[in-house]
Order: sequence, then structure tokens, then C-alpha cells
Amino acid sequence: MMDKDISFLKASHHVILVDKFDKEVGYCEKLEAHKLGLLHRAFSIFIINDDGKMLLQKRSRIKYHSAGLWTNACCSHPGPQQSILESASVRLTLEMGFECDLQLVDHLLYKHGFKNGLIEHEYDHILLGYYSGKVVPNPLEASQYKWSSLEDIELALLKDEKSFTFWFKHALPKLKFHLKHLNIA
Repeated sequence: MMDKDISFLKASHHVILVDKFDKEVGYCEKLEAHKLGLLHRAFSIFIINDDGKMLLQKRSRIKYHSAGLWTNACCSHPGPQQSILESASVRLTLEMGFECDLQLVDHLLYKHGFKNGLIEHEYDHILLGYYSGKVVPNPLEASQYKWSSLEDIELALLKDEKSFTFWFKHALPKLKFHLKHLNIA
């Protein structure tokens, strides 16, 4: 990892606080923002391969919330003075071991409390990328990964939605709407 990437990741221990229109209003240490349920900027990356399948990761058991649940390829927060796309690119490489171009397709505003007392209150930017190469997940971030069709994902959600992260269940319909307009879904 290059020095630039290390300083970039250190900066991401703080999140960007925003209002309901995604206007920046300040900064806060990441865990503190989740303890207090402060609205902050986030991103969720969805990756589609050449076969039209979506990359899912199973979150590591050591994550401070939603551990062991299936979700989209990568989720995180840009730190102060970090753009969403730059931060997302660095994070995708760190978590899943590859790079690809990403585009903003939508956003999601949500608030959800967890059993451990933490609260996700996010203005979540939904990003889409296309990639069909090798995936090398970081075991500190993801314990497993798989490529699944949208149909299989929807069936899995119907069968056992508790196996998936809260945000994934709400971001997926927005992504699917976008893909439908591209004639992918």
C-alpha cells in the first residue's frame, strides 16, 4: 500500500456529517457518529460482471455491526476532504482487491438501529461498476464473496432477508431500477 493510501485511510476514521440534502455540516469520529446516530455521508458499491451477475460479500465477523451478513461489494464512508469516487475506489481495492471505474447512480437516506446500540444514519451514495476479473477479498473486511444473479438475490432475500444488511435491502431496488433502464435487469 502506498503512503498516499495509508494517509487516505487514516483520514477515513472521521466521517462527513451532512444534512438531508447531502450538504456538508461538519466532521465526527466514525464510531462516535454511529453511537449518536448522526447523519453522515456514505457510499455503497455494486459491481456487475460480464454475465450480468452481482458481486456480494459476506461481512467479516469482526465488523462492528452487520457482521456475517451478505451485502453489496463494498460499503464505507469518505473522510474529510475526500471525494466519494476517490474514496470508493481506494476502499474497493482495500476490501475486494481490484479496481474498476465507478459511477454514481442514485442515493439513499436511511436510519437504522442495531442490537449493539449503534445507529446507521446515512446519506448513502449508490455507485455502480463493471468488473469480471479476479477478486481477492481482505479477510478483515469480507469472509466470503460470490457472484449471484439478481433473480437469485431476490429469492434469497425472500427466503431469509435477515442474512442481508439493512442498507442492501433498500439500495437494491434503486440499483435495479437503474439497471432496468440500461436493459441489464
